[in-house]
Parts: sequence; C-alpha cells; structure tokens
Amino acid sequence: MSTAPTSPSATEPVALRLIDREFLIACAPEEREGLLEAAAYLDRKMRELRANAKAPGFDRLAVLAAISIAHEFLALRKQHDGADRSVTEGLAALRRKLEAALDAPVR
Repeated sequence: MSTAPTSPSATEPVALRLIDREFLIACAPEEREGLLEAAAYLDRKMRELRANAKAPGFDRLAVLAAISIAHEFLALRKQHDGADRSVTEGLAALRRKLEAALDAPVR
C-alpha cells in the first residue's frame, strides 16, 4: 500500500511492517516518527487479536484492530471532553467569585 507523494522533495517512503506484511507509505520527514509509532501500535493490536482469533486473516485482524483503536480513541475523547467541561465550569465559578469579591464594598 503506497500513497502518492505530493512533492518528491517533501515526502519520503517509509517501510512499515504489520504482522508479516510490509507497506511503503510516503510521508513528510517530520511525520516519520509518529507514523512509525502508529504502525507499531497497530501491529501490537493486530498481534493481540491474532492470538485470540479463530480465523486470523490479515483483513479481519486489520478491521478488528481499527474498531478497537477507534473505540479507545472515542473513550479517551469523551473523557477529555468531560475534563475540559469540568475545568471550564471550575473557571467560571472562580470568575464569579472573583467578580463578587471585587464588587463587594470595602469595609
């Protein structure tokens, strides 16, 4: 699987191994490390699934890994959104207290 580079000088091919297959992906040099980390994570997830699968075909493992990773991502995003909301509410409460303190007459 290879993607067409947008500019020969801006991208370079990176070899990724998933299970027993190699894929060449074109990416910008500054994205190489992140791409390799993502591929290593996907490879680990696929290997975990293969150890527990009854019919561990490559395509099936790839789909199951994609669903698993998407589920992890959505759970983390929901958790992050909840934390953001909590921080926003806390800051709003602090702002109200500060405004009330600044508006209170000095004794």
